[in-house]
Amino acid sequence: MLRGLLVALVLAVLVACGLYIAAGRTPPPALAIDKPDRIVGQTGTLEVSATGTRGRLASLSATLEQNGKTVPLFSLDAAAAKPLWQADGDRLNVTRPFGKRAVPELAEGAARIVVTATTKSWLGLRTLSSQATRDIQVRLEAPRIAVLSSKHYVNHGGAEMVVYRATPADVESGVRVGDIEYAGFPAAGAGVAGADATTKVAFFALLDDQPLDAPIVAFARDGAGNEAKVAFIDGVFEKPFRKSRIEIDDTFLGRVVPEILEHSPELNVPAVTSDLEAGFLKINGDLRRMNAEAIITLAKATAPDRLWSGPFVQLGNSQVEAAFADHRTYIYKGKEIDQQEHLGFDLAVTANVPVVAANSGKVVNARWLGIFGNCVIIDHGMGVASLYGHLSSIDIKVGDSVARGQIIGKSGMTGLASGDHLHFTMLVAGRPVNPVEWWDAHWVQDRVERKLHDLGGGAAAAVPPPPPSRKSAAPKASPRPHARNTAHRQNS
Repeated sequence: MLRGLLVALVLAVLVACGLYIAAGRTPPPALAIDKPDRIVGQTGTLEVSATGTRGRLASLSATLEQNGKTVPLFSLDAAAAKPLWQADGDRLNVTRPFGKRAVPELAEGAARIVVTATTKSWLGLRTLSSQATRDIQVRLEAPRIAVLSSKHYVNHGGAEMVVYRATPADVESGVRVGDIEYAGFPAAGAGVAGADATTKVAFFALLDDQPLDAPIVAFARDGAGNEAKVAFIDGVFEKPFRKSRIEIDDTFLGRVVPEILEHSPELNVPAVTSDLEAGFLKINGDLRRMNAEAIITLAKATAPDRLWSGPFVQLGNSQVEAAFADHRTYIYKGKEIDQQEHLGFDLAVTANVPVVAANSGKVVNARWLGIFGNCVIIDHGMGVASLYGHLSSIDIKVGDSVARGQIIGKSGMTGLASGDHLHFTMLVAGRPVNPVEWWDAHWVQDRVERKLHDLGGGAAAAVPPPPPSRKSAAPKASPRPHARNTAHRQNS
């Protein structure tokens, strides 16, 4: 009998040990610090999540460690945490105000957030714990910004460039025009030898649809939301934009509408439609806006270095059929049906004339693009790009590096075009700007080269245009609209 008791006791001990070991294998909660990411300032948010262990959480707490001190941020027991669990899942979220205003003990410099959770194991035999940490930087003072270049003049619908210093070097910076921000890039990438990481270059624009008095400032903003800004513009000049009436007919609609709809499934309009007018309006309105958004998205992948130099090349021997920012009223069967802005130059020579790269860069689009038909976009770096629309053929591909004057395709009438021509425009951060400035060697020298040279660095020198030829011709001295009536050339 005694032997039996001993055996039972041993078995009980073994079972207890097994249960204790098994209980220790119960997973603790998975913790994550979702916010702040890296930097915190005067205001912010602390977001903590715990996944798993629903119903077994004993405690959840967060502390701040800085300069040898520990500051409690929050502490929850099981009862306080219970209503924070998601109703449809095994996840708990805790959100608390963070930053200097919510946690006065915060000081400038490095700090660490520590989150700890405890749970009861299976059968409540053990207490398990898990921990998550996040190293952060506390920044309570705004960055500093100073404009280094001089003589900043911007035309309505045109572009400009500024050189500035933003400190510290890792802050987000650039130029804000109205509510549109243009990123700055390291000046070293523009060819300024010896420029440190705080010296930046930003190309920006006053768009044709923005008011002349839109505020223009250089800004520097850190991850904590602290911002410094400074105004620097010396003058803004109004540029009159033309108005024109575009007559369209069934012949034109029957040619362009089905083809564009076939290439544009995003419109959810069948390519075969009996209502050509409605199809045109979807193309001229909705698709035009979609194309503009797609171009802005493409521009975000711009090279951080300046890939171009010297004035840009206009299509050789071309006549201007439509200018930048023409306000167009579309007439169909004697009735006004739409209004749009023509944000480029329509350049015509003869059918299927070779089209050359206006300057050196990298191809980021070489396919059909909505109203532009077969379209090439070349990134010239630092947010500057050029667009070539309505091509009949494309001779390069995405990723190719092209040289100034290199043939990239042939002119045509694909997309929203009624005659063979090239739709050309310049882009800054994906937004169309007046190409006339970029064709002008004096503008390039004054607005770009001079500012880089004044910085004391080795900015790239302007490259003279190649000799006139059918494949690569010099820019026209004065790209003024051709004298003849061009209303028949309806295009994008």
